[in-house]
Amino acid sequence: MPEDRPPRPPFTPDTARQKVQAAEDAWNTRDPHRVALAYTPDSVWRNRDRFLTGRDEIVAFLTEKWERELDYALRKSLWSFHENRIAVRFQYECHDAAGRWWRSYGNELWEFDEHGLMLRREASINDVPIEETDRRIFGPRPAAEHGTGIPLH
Repeated sequence: MPEDRPPRPPFTPDTARQKVQAAEDAWNTRDPHRVALAYTPDSVWRNRDRFLTGRDEIVAFLTEKWERELDYALRKSLWSFHENRIAVRFQYECHDAAGRWWRSYGNELWEFDEHGLMLRREASINDVPIEETDRRIFGPRPAAEHGTGIPLH
């Protein structure tokens, strides 16, 4: 029996928002194995300049990412959707081992199979150094803030 990850396409405004929030929540666990379960076993990614195929490569990539990006905290926002595709914008903050803080701005394009698993993820991301005092993302988003937009800068 195929894996199932509702909500499934075709997406509505409500189910697209649910899918985006579920992704944000999963990524904020910083658990590569949990995150990878949202993708098809043969999912393809472009993340910045890296190209990945399959859950094993996704787990390895995310493990490396979260060993380097400390205290990672993410916010995603629905940009658009159509049938089995969703576009999001996101921001996350983290610091490196030297204590330098970063805010990363990005856009993702997602494509899903009929079971709600992500077949394809393309992410474009830019990093901006910030002072710790300029942080505005502190851990997972509280439920009361689900659906709240994220500022442009």
